[in-house]
Amino acid sequence: MSKITDYSFLFQSMFGTSKTNTTGTFELSQLNSSSVQAQLKAAGIDTSSKQYQAVMQSMSAACKGVGYTNIQAIKNRMSRYDSDGDYISPVTGMAGLVVTEKNRAEKEKIISIPESSKDEMFELTKQEFLRENGVGNGDTTKRSDVYLNLYRKMDKNDRLAAGNTLRQYERAYTQAFVNAVKAVDPKWKPGKPIPAGALDGITRESVENQRKSVDMKV
Repeated sequence: MSKITDYSFLFQSMFGTSKTNTTGTFELSQLNSSSVQAQLKAAGIDTSSKQYQAVMQSMSAACKGVGYTNIQAIKNRMSRYDSDGDYISPVTGMAGLVVTEKNRAEKEKIISIPESSKDEMFELTKQEFLRENGVGNGDTTKRSDVYLNLYRKMDKNDRLAAGNTLRQYERAYTQAFVNAVKAVDPKWKPGKPIPAGALDGITRESVENQRKSVDMKV
């Protein structure tokens, strides 16, 4: 299970700072006390919200309920979750991309994705295959851009499955290019020059139709 862990609220405990000499700091065990709940309410924190509950669960799990926090730390952490209590990736600015126990099964599903995303992946895969002579180059590839564009088009709850679906198409496109080159030069290996025109007859539709045919036989 993937965990989102932020240990900043533990610094007070790690360095032996007492709650009595740090203004606004309180023990996690005091969170449900009437005085702390009053402070949270006064600060505009909705303790019944899924954002707050997600933060409390994360904090408690990280330090097993022993540690210190404060109002601002809670607010900062709540800003990292959406109204459903789902973590918002600071890299993409989107939720639904962290694998949890709740959505783990989604990352193995195949769903319908926009044709535009398949087009984008096919064209990029072909371009990079030709440029790198069939060698995957993690330093120069723009694959992540295609995935990000797809995620922006999808509902939050479908993003993991959409990413898995696009990966299957990407692999099919790459394999089709490899097969096409070897049909021209059986001795070809990744890294060797690709014969001119070897991929000219490969279209996205031809690859996907072949994939469907194979799936049906299986």
